[in-house]
Amino acid sequence: MTSRREFLQASVAAAAILGTGSGLPLSRLAAQQGLTEEDLLGLSPFGNVTLLHLTDIHAQLVPVYFREPSVNIGVGDMAGVPPHVTGADFLKLYNIAPGSPAAYALTSVDFTALAREYGRMGGIDRIATIVNRIRAERPDATLLLDGGDTWQGSYTALRTLGDDMVQAMNALGPDAMTGHWEFTYGTDRVTELVESLPYPFLGSNIFDNEWEEPAFEGMRMFERGGVGIAVIGQAFPYTPIANPRWLIPNWSFGIREEEIARHVEEARAGGADVVVLLSHNGFDVDRKLAGRIPGIDVILTGHTHDALPEPVRVGDTLLIASGSNGKFVSRLDLDVSGGSVRDFRYRLIPVFSDVISPDPDMAALIESVRAPFSEELARELGVTDTLLYRRGNFNGTWDDLICDALMEVREADISLSPGFRWGTALLPGQTITVEDLHAACAMTYPEAYRSQMTGALLKDILEDVADNLFNPDPYYQQGGDMVRVGGMGYRIDITEKIGSRISDMTLLKTGEAIEPDGTYVVAGWASVNEDVEGPPVWEVVEEYLGTHRTVRLAPNRSVIVEE
Repeated sequence: MTSRREFLQASVAAAAILGTGSGLPLSRLAAQQGLTEEDLLGLSPFGNVTLLHLTDIHAQLVPVYFREPSVNIGVGDMAGVPPHVTGADFLKLYNIAPGSPAAYALTSVDFTALAREYGRMGGIDRIATIVNRIRAERPDATLLLDGGDTWQGSYTALRTLGDDMVQAMNALGPDAMTGHWEFTYGTDRVTELVESLPYPFLGSNIFDNEWEEPAFEGMRMFERGGVGIAVIGQAFPYTPIANPRWLIPNWSFGIREEEIARHVEEARAGGADVVVLLSHNGFDVDRKLAGRIPGIDVILTGHTHDALPEPVRVGDTLLIASGSNGKFVSRLDLDVSGGSVRDFRYRLIPVFSDVISPDPDMAALIESVRAPFSEELARELGVTDTLLYRRGNFNGTWDDLICDALMEVREADISLSPGFRWGTALLPGQTITVEDLHAACAMTYPEAYRSQMTGALLKDILEDVADNLFNPDPYYQQGGDMVRVGGMGYRIDITEKIGSRISDMTLLKTGEAIEPDGTYVVAGWASVNEDVEGPPVWEVVEEYLGTHRTVRLAPNRSVIVEE
């Protein structure tokens, strides 16, 4: 539960953070559609340093629809506090008017109706307009940082092995980045792309397995506005667990608190006035870390795709959550003097693509990198009558569609789809194109397997993923959502320990209980095992859409949640 004190703090903060240059708050600028670029970007400079943060773009070069989750359960000390507040509770917490631009950008409430009203969000050409304006206003004070999950998640990124995004980001000009899904291109390709960057790829927690030496630069010092700024990079610590280890066999990861603490000490000894952790840990991991490692002024957090309109304070550390898919740019202005941060101003800038004008040079670059694939990107596969989205702790309609396709095409009793948080949305009535499908499944290990599993193994899989999601210790969470299941229902008690959370597993087509020693045909995709056989999942879904041209999905009530 949120206390009255927390509610009032959030409300007061939101009045400033969501305020606009016209004096009319963005949180209440609604039906009259009076939103302008100046409303979004006009902000009186404050202090002597501006940090800009992007994260989890997932290779979305052009504007998209992206629905925020309606369910985001926190456990233990994280229950009921941001980012584990959604929907109407989120609007109330931050004093955001229903139906407003901020309500559309930050929640799932009335998403379809508001999406039709306010349009798509994101687009690297619009982000370039934002970044270029702020740099022009504060030419010697601005630092742009990319939190990773940038090179993966689209048809063109997969076809170019990340080169389309590297070209666009090199033109945008971040000062540093870190990573996660970047590593799924494999050691050789990652090394090649990193060497092509005119800025550092930071990973203080990545080590060479053979020599136990840092595999990447861990920290870079910058000077902005006469202030020394240390940026420490923190790649996703569980990459070889959540993704195939065989793609990056020579690198080890982990949280490695001792490395972060060592870099903080080095930064302060080297004259840093501000220490920034550019992190892909996930929000709850970073919240715990902030309470354990002193001396970090700002954590720019990523991986869990949270978008919060105000920083979360842990002691003297500010946690900034900048959303995903290019929907937001975070701007944090710092007043730094005497070797420390004295005050700050923050705005989470929503990138409304119909309001912010595209930067012409970036727009031309994006058109050129997409041109070789334009015909295939636009190829139509079907039409959806159902809102297609992915985010949600237990299911999303994109994965419902994928699960249905896996069961039918691969002739399976049960299907499994991973709880990835990347994947854009489609509105009812929209055509499903190759580009749309790949935004939900474009990756380097897409094989759709078909195998036999016992009921006991299925329960073990569900228990393992549930512990990753609902372990009360954030350091044991890997930040995804629950594996999606087709053809089977179950009950989950998130308050239990591993091995005891999952019960009442049922085969939906018969209504019979899943027996521990029973054997079931299971189809799935994105296995982290090497040499998996099967067609890529997008071929499976395309074949399914060939006979189901119109997608109509019934509400998914197969998972019963106890809290």
